[in-house]
Amino acid sequence: MDAIEVIVAKRDGRELTRAQIDWVIDAYTKGEVADEQMSSLAMAILLNGMDRREIADWTQAMIRSGERMDWSSLDRPTADKHSTGGVGDKITLPLAPLVAACGAYVPQLSGRGLGHTGGTLDKLESIPGWRASLSNDEMLAVLRGAGAVVCAAGSGLAPADKKLYALRDVTGTVEAIPLIASSIMSKKIAEGTGSLVLDVKVGSGAFMKTTERARELAETMVALGTDAGVRTVALLTAMDTPLGLAVGNAVEVQESVEVLAGGGPADVVELTVRLAREMLEAAGISGKDPADALADGSAMDAWRRMITAQGGDPSAPLPTAAESSVVTAPATGVLSRLDAYAVGLAAWRLGAGRARQGDPVSFGAGITLHAKPGDAVKEGQPLLTLHADDPGRFGRALEALEGGYAVGEAVADRLPLPLVIDRITP
Repeated sequence: MDAIEVIVAKRDGRELTRAQIDWVIDAYTKGEVADEQMSSLAMAILLNGMDRREIADWTQAMIRSGERMDWSSLDRPTADKHSTGGVGDKITLPLAPLVAACGAYVPQLSGRGLGHTGGTLDKLESIPGWRASLSNDEMLAVLRGAGAVVCAAGSGLAPADKKLYALRDVTGTVEAIPLIASSIMSKKIAEGTGSLVLDVKVGSGAFMKTTERARELAETMVALGTDAGVRTVALLTAMDTPLGLAVGNAVEVQESVEVLAGGGPADVVELTVRLAREMLEAAGISGKDPADALADGSAMDAWRRMITAQGGDPSAPLPTAAESSVVTAPATGVLSRLDAYAVGLAAWRLGAGRARQGDPVSFGAGITLHAKPGDAVKEGQPLLTLHADDPGRFGRALEALEGGYAVGEAVADRLPLPLVIDRITP
């Protein structure tokens, strides 16, 4: 075979055979297919799509490019969750120990933030001493001791995806649903979990802006997991407004700890408990309600074990930014809109995120929200507090927030969507 043959087939709208897919993924991973050729193929896939069989074959080929993890030595079922990314989405932090406290093992490979969406690993690295990079043996040891582990994927897991992901990011092909779905699911299936719950975000602060696109992505991923023998379910959840009251790294860790202590914002608690119930059901575990595990302290105990097992000090003070600036309400009324994308972009400009892979982040940078849409506010009342180490960042963050919030006399006609919009099953 040769790359041109495969490119032309997809360019002309034909289905790729399993042999063609296996060859092109293997050859690209080995460097025998050039970046410009794979870029052309990715664009053809974006424009002409793939059917369920093609996407499944593409995903399996990426899995076979590396190792597949095995948790069969564990004495309890495994369950994992993946979010497509949003603003203030710290759910993994309280969720993993919560599910562990209820009887499942949670082996979760997470990522770093890029652009306006935050990364779980960046948040956890704000905890002094905590390590993101673990060997497979270390992951197993943490799981057995703490019940949950959240860490970075090793280089041996779906290396074809790592290479293709970087290429898609610079060639305008990130939005291709077959490539998004296979990228996520190749890593999750190779991770070896027995069950998986997908949190597919919808709205201005998400990569999927419409419910229709989000549902297509969710259905594609659920099908991939099911075909691979992983019990998979997806929730579509709203991301027009930031989740919780904290956006950043250390500020989101602090909010997560509040949830584990039995408090925290209602929306974060609601989604954490809902996802926990879905994970336990998918893993076939019953007998303990996640809400009870938050109330009785067992989820907090699991959090402390998990953080300590990865070298972190759960009692250590978290980093704080050197400077702060307050954004106040322009009028008295009701906060009718607080745009997730605007807030995420502002937090990124404050230093909470990165422009390129490998850039450092400021652990203390971020935004604290003092009101959510539907809340009554008074003129001059704080709406947002911006946190940054460099006060020179406040100007560009404020520019990002221009037009991102509004105060009206009554709640806006278009209320935010319900937190959980839909549930997708096989």
